[in-house]
Amino acid sequence: MSKFHSYIGSAGKIIGTYTAGKPLALHLKSFFAAEKKFGSRDRRVISSLCYYYFRVGHALNHKETAERILTGLFLCENKSNELLHFFHPDLDDRIGLPLADKISLSGIKINDIFPFKDELGDSIESRDFALSFFKQPQLYLRVRPGRKDRVIHKLNGASVAFEWRGADCLVLANNASADKILQLNKDAVVQDINSQKVLDHIDRGSFPTRANQQLKAWDCCAASGGKSILLFDKLKGNIQLTVSDIRENILANLRKRLQQAGININRSFIADLSVSPGLLPQEKFDIIICDAPCTGSGTWSRNPEQLLFFKKATIDEYAKRQQQIVSNVIPHLDSSGLFFYITCSVFKKENEELVSFIKHKFPQLNLLQMEYLKGYDNAADTMFVALFQISNTK
Repeated sequence: MSKFHSYIGSAGKIIGTYTAGKPLALHLKSFFAAEKKFGSRDRRVISSLCYYYFRVGHALNHKETAERILTGLFLCENKSNELLHFFHPDLDDRIGLPLADKISLSGIKINDIFPFKDELGDSIESRDFALSFFKQPQLYLRVRPGRKDRVIHKLNGASVAFEWRGADCLVLANNASADKILQLNKDAVVQDINSQKVLDHIDRGSFPTRANQQLKAWDCCAASGGKSILLFDKLKGNIQLTVSDIRENILANLRKRLQQAGININRSFIADLSVSPGLLPQEKFDIIICDAPCTGSGTWSRNPEQLLFFKKATIDEYAKRQQQIVSNVIPHLDSSGLFFYITCSVFKKENEELVSFIKHKFPQLNLLQMEYLKGYDNAADTMFVALFQISNTK
């Protein structure tokens, strides 16, 4: 048996034992930990084949696993590939064609890749979004204030290529070991380019101020703390930070990360904001960030395995939970306070319709901003952000 048959067989075994919900990266790690025979190149090739399979989405469901893998390889790559040449030299000869032409040759219908077109937000281009699944998003870093020269020096010293995509945003190759070169969280934060933009309204100076006092901020679904660090940097540290999330292990990792970033936490607490309003803090906040739990559909080109197992009913489940969360959180917004509602979803029910829900339930809030930060045009995640402010009118 050739090594190419072995690669396809191993990838098929991994795919066949994968269960929905678990990140494919962790499943691959477990597989290779148990199978010591694979070298680094073998692991890299087999892992890529698994991702090719999932990038085809819901298209070609009638095909055998091996054919889905090879079709995914054909669609995702643009240079001759020895494995594809071994099985399908005719396709390898055409691998440099534009993606649209290759999809036509493969007999794939665009809507079959992503079959949830009717659920998309109004400004999301369904065709472009579906095609984005064939390209891995890039690795973006946000350089923290005062660390730019240090970051440039370290990256140049390690001969790591990078490009600037803004004043503080740079992009590296996905295989770059940024954690071995930089002091992550202190020098720079691994953060998608669109995630870096969700608080840009603050740069325009439209935020509450307190004479000689720090602003009170609550990151209510804090997760790994990326938005907390972003807010701290944008306000030059002039915040008294409260963070919460649903599990203690999440908060433990968050505290460690913020410590690395040199950020003090005023208070942290566990809360399921969809069910326990009675346990929330009594104080009011100048800024509340709600990076709400969501389908994560805007990140599926980064995690394509999520698409294949996704059920449409899940959208309604998340939308209901999001309504409960904002209903419990918004009453803690102080006069003239800002409320950021953020998701990494492309679905209308989680975004535009949630904004309509907030406007109806809290008429004292003014909608200042509502937009999709589209990632499918620049190999990034797609984000949604809506910003509200309490009206000063009594």
